[in-house]
Amino acid sequence: MTSTSNPRDLRAELESLTTEAFRPELAGIDQLPTPEIARLMNTEDATVAAAVAQRLPEISAAIDAVADRMGRGGRLIYMGAGTAGRLGVLDASECPPTFNTDPSQVVGLIAGGPDALVTSIEGAEDSRELAEADLDALTLTPDDTVVGISASGRTPYAIAAVAHARKLGALTIGLSCNAHSALAAAAEHGIEVVVGPELLTGSTRLKAGTAQKLVLNMLSTITMIRLGKTYGNLMVDVRASNEKLRARSRRIVALATGADDAEIERALAATDGEVKNAILVVLAGVDGPTAARLLEESGGRLRAALTAAAD
Repeated sequence: MTSTSNPRDLRAELESLTTEAFRPELAGIDQLPTPEIARLMNTEDATVAAAVAQRLPEISAAIDAVADRMGRGGRLIYMGAGTAGRLGVLDASECPPTFNTDPSQVVGLIAGGPDALVTSIEGAEDSRELAEADLDALTLTPDDTVVGISASGRTPYAIAAVAHARKLGALTIGLSCNAHSALAAAAEHGIEVVVGPELLTGSTRLKAGTAQKLVLNMLSTITMIRLGKTYGNLMVDVRASNEKLRARSRRIVALATGADDAEIERALAATDGEVKNAILVVLAGVDGPTAARLLEESGGRLRAALTAAAD
């Protein structure tokens, strides 16, 4: 399925998409009482997780491939237009405070640039050249991963991003919400979460957007788990940039070590507030510089550093 500039052909193409399908049984939704509309929306949303579950094998394979490349210094790059692009930017922007990643490690690009986050940039999603230029500005390497995101699976910007990245040797993932999409076909790893027609015809910010958010959560979170950014289910690489996160840092050290408040404060002071280092100080009985060295030698993996400290 490819995009076309002919309005009649484009209409026929959209009408063939599950995400654009009209549901006549909902034609009177605007006449329903608010609680009933809310119930209908909630019922629709409850189906999304099951649709994602059907794609777990493909999602898992993609995550392992991403983690392998990021472990060698590669980047995770999301690209999309409209809602899909905003979701990619959102996921990327949450990685530095959650996992203490450098902002360049997980990148979100939206068709039309930053202004498109808050307003519609007409025509940007149809530009293949824009996608290629956005990627060329990043100087891709074979260790990078480009994730094209498009509910329809036909957005030219997302397809061109994946095709260009693949030509340059990067790993490619295509995330869409229609079966047999051009986006999935263009990528090495196609993930098609078919959530069905929307409550409002063609409004893919609804179920399709929720599905994409769930999958992006998995891609980034599980990749970071594989890279040693967590200790169990604790965010030991969290960046304490405000009071709430500083309090969370102390709680994480407490949960990981069972230490009292005084010992936790000493450990954090000895490690300039680095949670992972502070846990190592408490559990291994080492000083701050030794903890930093052990973590560096262990590739930032706390369990490996603890094993090395015990040897």
